[in-house]
Amino acid sequence: MTRAVLSLGSNLGDRFGYLRLAVDGLGDALVAVSGVYETKPWGVEDQPDFLNAVCVADDPARDHWAWLRTAQALERAADRVRERRWGPRTLDVDVVTVDDVRSSDPELLLPHPGTPDRATVLIPWLEIDPDAVLPGHGPASSLLAALPAADREGVHLRPDLILRPR
Repeated sequence: MTRAVLSLGSNLGDRFGYLRLAVDGLGDALVAVSGVYETKPWGVEDQPDFLNAVCVADDPARDHWAWLRTAQALERAADRVRERRWGPRTLDVDVVTVDDVRSSDPELLLPHPGTPDRATVLIPWLEIDPDAVLPGHGPASSLLAALPAADREGVHLRPDLILRPR
């Protein structure tokens, strides 16, 4: 069985609806989904705020490449268009980890290289897996603690938005 951690983000259109599309698209592979968090954009700041969540999924038939194809298919289903790096998007699905796989292939870097610096991933991931470890980097809780307070404080739980599996 392969276990994948996927981060979800949306800041265009029906943001919650796009997150829901991704969660529903994982189907029976979905093991856990975090709460929904609202965050300021990162990288390119002149765009709408994001809704973010993290999912854990298991599927014995998928390797790390299959998880990448799954993420890309979910983005296509949300009519994702890549106009500029870190720009606005209907849905972003990043493969954070797949078991302990490490990949330096430019098409699939594992673990996802931005993870150690992103409270938008670490906070929701720790919500559903308090013992999470980012391969090659250590406990996610230590990574989160090392981030500036402003980064951690900029991630706000939206208790009115719940992404339970259907």
